[in-house]
Amino acid sequence: MNRSKQKGEIERLEKSFWQSMLDGAPEVATRMLTEPAVMVSAHGTNKFDHAAYLKMANDDKFKLTDYEISGMDVVFPTDDVAVASYHVNQKMQMNGKPMEMEVYDTSTWVKVDDRWLCVMHTESPVASKH
Repeated sequence: MNRSKQKGEIERLEKSFWQSMLDGAPEVATRMLTEPAVMVSAHGTNKFDHAAYLKMANDDKFKLTDYEISGMDVVFPTDDVAVASYHVNQKMQMNGKPMEMEVYDTSTWVKVDDRWLCVMHTESPVASKH
């Protein structure tokens, strides 16, 4: 498969993962994750299995209400590893209150049995413009 086609596949998977959060369909996202997987954000590091992801995704304290991804790029350090990086504006409800965040994200995807799975995701807040 050529790199352009692989890049499109990773971009599609990344957007599908986000859409599953918006749609409240964590079982879709779970099928795209290794077990365990890792998340790194301003809240710290979190290593989780599929059951823990489902519990997090079904927590009513946080609900994604909209998102916009821009500037996505994908690099392939090896044939079976892809790293996607992009900017995202996300709108959510935290404990019922509307919130907005602007972040830079990366996701590391690994090819397992001819399927791409996300093993790690990072989220870094955009620095204040002041």
